[in-house]
Amino acid sequence: MRGILGQPKGLYYLAATEAWERFSYYGMTALVVLYMVNQLLLPGRVENIAGFAGFRTALESVFGPMSTQALASQIFGLYSGFVYFTPMLGGWIADRFIGQRNAVVMGAVLMSGGHLAMAFDRSFLIALVLLILGSGLLKGNISAQVGALYAVDDAANRVRAYTVFSMAINIGAVFGPIVCGLLAQRYGWHTGFGAAALFIMIGLGTYLAGYRHLPARTERAVSAKRALTSSEWRRVRAICAVLAIVVLPATSYLQCMNTAAVWTQDHVTLERAGFVIPVPWFNAVDAAFSILGVPVVFAIWRWQADRRAGIEPGDLEKIGLGGWLVASANLILVAAILALGNDGLSPVWPFLYFAMMGFSFLFYWPVTLALVSRAAPAPVNATMMGVAFLALFAGSNIMGRLGGLYEALSPAMFWGLHAAIAAAGGVAVLVFGDAITRVLSTDDA
Repeated sequence: MRGILGQPKGLYYLAATEAWERFSYYGMTALVVLYMVNQLLLPGRVENIAGFAGFRTALESVFGPMSTQALASQIFGLYSGFVYFTPMLGGWIADRFIGQRNAVVMGAVLMSGGHLAMAFDRSFLIALVLLILGSGLLKGNISAQVGALYAVDDAANRVRAYTVFSMAINIGAVFGPIVCGLLAQRYGWHTGFGAAALFIMIGLGTYLAGYRHLPARTERAVSAKRALTSSEWRRVRAICAVLAIVVLPATSYLQCMNTAAVWTQDHVTLERAGFVIPVPWFNAVDAAFSILGVPVVFAIWRWQADRRAGIEPGDLEKIGLGGWLVASANLILVAAILALGNDGLSPVWPFLYFAMMGFSFLFYWPVTLALVSRAAPAPVNATMMGVAFLALFAGSNIMGRLGGLYEALSPAMFWGLHAAIAAAGGVAVLVFGDAITRVLSTDDA
């Protein structure tokens, strides 16, 4: 059954559900590091968290003793990393046992429980586990359902559908930090987390309302049963090399969701005309520029194509430029600190940092997904799309560990280190890009 603009009604239920889910996820993510640093992990509160003493002992047996800020960074890195890891497991469970619809419902229920558990100190670790498991069941399966609404040969409508779906994601990513951040500042942390719980519940209600319009299961392609050729194995290895490069800008980028909030809180003058800017609002700037930057990025690629006889930059070149842009975002903070000092800085500087992060994201991550989708051999195409998210899993865990250096290094050195890591991705493309591109462009015999 067709709905608005000739697209299936199911698409709009899926897009609305994803918008509410991302509203919830990004709202919570914008709060949780500040919540841990400013309240939860401080003496007198941290003792109330069930199982935390053993959890901290386990972490410090691996990473060594950690301050409150370093511990918060490590916890956030592990949490965000496993959010990107569990969708592979969620897809496997849906494919083999319960189908996509049931998996999404179960994921939303688990995430609702996770956000509600955030309201109590004692259940903090339980909350993180529920959110990780819920995201694993929901994230990949709801995306798979978008494609399953269309016939295999209906490529044009499928592209339009994912455009609508991506816009829903970005809308949630913009407004989640704004709403949850303001509520947390005005009425307390748990009010912000409570709003995130409400949003995912609304998302679950939206999904259930459209349940009958949605595909229950996405069938696997017949080609998935055959073995890979030697040429296809070379392409798989080349894709893995690309993902290894992407870990570098991703690591640096993901720090904007972690230690950047702590630095902004401590060193930026946030009061303007009697109003204190909530720190989580800067995360909304990142998401907003991921939307506003799309036509700019397309215009840049067209301009480059015009100067190259109609040939647009290749995927590796775009990813490399993304690395350089992430590096430049970090250098904005380095320049501000070196020129103006590290205290009492204008909100303009974190605004520029987060805006550049949102813009640079468009160069490396969507391009990476497109490259994997295009170049991965048919028998393992879906698997490799899941493997692509392991780059974010790795980047998140490295980011969390690097956040532990925030108090040991000067601010200029800390952000300079992240600029160097992102720039290393650009250098890696310069060194290995041509060789990788030749392998990925080789057709099978």
